[in-house]
This record gives sequence, C-alpha cells and structure tokens, in this order.
Amino acid sequence: MCSDAANAAYELPPDKRAKIEAYRLLNHYALRGQTVCTGSSLMEFCPIHELQQTFGPSFPFYNRGAAGFVTRELLAALDECVLELEPSRLFINIGTNDIGEPDYTLPGLIGRYEEILKRVQQRLPDCRIVTLAYYPVNADDEFAGVDRAAAADLFSRRSNRAIREANEAVADLSRRLGIGHLDVNAGLADDTGNLDKAYTMDGIHLYANGYKIVWDNLSPYL
Repeated sequence: MCSDAANAAYELPPDKRAKIEAYRLLNHYALRGQTVCTGSSLMEFCPIHELQQTFGPSFPFYNRGAAGFVTRELLAALDECVLELEPSRLFINIGTNDIGEPDYTLPGLIGRYEEILKRVQQRLPDCRIVTLAYYPVNADDEFAGVDRAAAADLFSRRSNRAIREANEAVADLSRRLGIGHLDVNAGLADDTGNLDKAYTMDGIHLYANGYKIVWDNLSPYL
C-alpha cells in the first residue's frame, strides 16, 4: 500500500500538472454532492455531456479523467480529481496505463488502487463509489497512424489476458471494500474477444459509437 508521504512526494509531469491545475480552478464553479467520474484517457475522452444531452438522464455530471494517468498520478491529484468536488457518487476507471508499463505487477496495481479507494472512503464516507471494468483491446488489426512495432510492444503487456486478470482483481477488491463494481463492456468485443475495430481508433481508445455502448450499459445505474 502507498503511504501519504510517498503520494505527496510524487511530482506530476508539467503537462499533467497543468491539466490538474485547470481542474482545480474549474472545481470552484462545480456543485458539490454530485456525480463525478475519474480515471485516465478512457474516462476523459468519454463524451459524457453530449451523450447525456441526447439520451439522458439529466443531472450534474463532472468528468475529471486525465489522459495518460496511472494510479500513482491519480493518487497525487486525488484532491482535484475527486475530493474537492465532494461527490455523492463516483465512477472510476484507472489502471490500464499501469498494465502497459514495463515494470507492471498486478499486486502493485491493486495496492495503489486500494489506496485510492480507501482515501475516498475515509474523506467521503457517504460517497457511493463504483469501479468500472477495463475495456478490451485490439492487438490484431491495423489502425491508421499507429506504429505497428510500438503497438506490438505495448500490447505484449496490455493484452486482453492481462486486462481480464486485472478486472477480476479489481472486482475482488471492490467486494472486499464494500463498493460497487460494473462491467459495462457488453457489446464492445468482436467474435474473437478483441475490442471491435469499428469502435476504436487505435485498438485502445474508443470512438463515440463505442462510448455509446458503454453509456447504454451504464445508464441503468445512473
């Protein structure tokens, strides 16, 4: 488990620090006690407000995802991404970038994820926390503008097998901490279990039609 001292000592890179500073300023204008989502690019890039405007339901929904974030970075920015907003409900999807790191270990991921969740529970005991399952990936198809060698190196670690193992561990962690867990992936995969090429620009990140499937799966719980 990560210590508060270690979290405080971690310095975000300048580009991510600038994004978190923008969130800190934006938080001044946000309502407290609402619904918040946080995580990495898979959360930040979700067009929540456009989907919500078209398909409902209508309520304040704040997106505090940050592209490229790993668990240690969310720990370092947890105030700006979650705690300052004092949400009554939190949806979180963090950790897929950890899986892609060369020194990745599942126990390390789960230890840091547990620290995130416990810190939210301690500061916001009435917040309903829901972890979201990681999306599948597509390592087989070619995508315009994606370097095949770089993709092969990434997918050697960030594989569907590794994602399934991590999803099981996150679900177990959620049960152990008494928080919710949702798998919103139904309909995203093709017949081989890969993320359907029609829904992704690079084998990882979703187009709007992929996020529409995620939204439809999530909507009954909103």
